Amino acid sequence: MDLTQHKDREKLWNLIFGRERNGRPGDFRVRVPGGTAKMNEDRTKDSYPGKSLRILVVEDHGDTLEALSRLLTHFGHEISVADDAQSARKIIGSKEFDVVLCDIALPDGSGYDLVAEAKRKRPVKAVALTGFGTPDDIERGKEAGFDFHLTKPVDFHELRAVLGQIAA
Repeated sequence: MDLTQHKDREKLWNLIFGRERNGRPGDFRVRVPGGTAKMNEDRTKDSYPGKSLRILVVEDHGDTLEALSRLLTHFGHEISVADDAQSARKIIGSKEFDVVLCDIALPDGSGYDLVAEAKRKRPVKAVALTGFGTPDDIERGKEAGFDFHLTKPVDFHELRAVLGQIAA
């Protein structure tokens, strides 16, 4: 479905990306173009500056996990998903990744610990996608092995720029 043509496009985008979660804002800010330009697969893939990456997305919020997975797949990346630390550990043990996109607060553990474990197994770039954005949180993330720290709500263009740097 072409969301830019949908009559309730703003409502639809908000439902997908700006959803309220326990009174907190959603995880992504997406600006809907005012025009009627159709977003097609060729144009969006061509506008991505880097190569395709193998990405593990670790996020406990189901709607966010699904939306992020679909968007990253649309941009040509190979995506695996996990909704908790235990599932992520199993996937990390069985596959190789270029990038781990990881929430920090997971229901059964910490993204800090998960990334530290993943980096001990093999070289991988790690990107925190989290609501924790204080200088202490960012420093703790660096110590755990996060290479990038994006605070929610994450601007998708910023995430794409980070992935472009990793892919370069």
